Amino acid sequence: MTHSLSCPRCGSQRITTRDYARKAGATVGTVAGAGGAAAAALGGAEAGAALGMVAGPVGSIVGSLAGALMGALFGGAAGCAAGSAVGEQIDEHVLSNFACLECRHTFSKPSAN
Repeated sequence: MTHSLSCPRCGSQRITTRDYARKAGATVGTVAGAGGAAAAALGGAEAGAALGMVAGPVGSIVGSLAGALMGALFGGAAGCAAGSAVGEQIDEHVLSNFACLECRHTFSKPSAN
């Protein structure tokens, strides 16, 4: 049986989620992941430069930049996913994540018994 969520104050089924912690977690995770990956990207840049030396000095520069960019992108994406997952749990279990579009009441999802 599918039970649709309704506002406990006015009974409206026009409900939206606020997802504040998920959005904040994704942002913080992206920044932290990219920042952490920046340190690792230096190692990637060195490896890219070494591999790029086969193609000469230009290859070394391109390889270095590509290694650093890929490290930062992967780190940011991983951080975003992790931060979003943590934020989603906070939204679901700690914050009043639902908002009624009729009366503006905010509430948490009722627990299943």
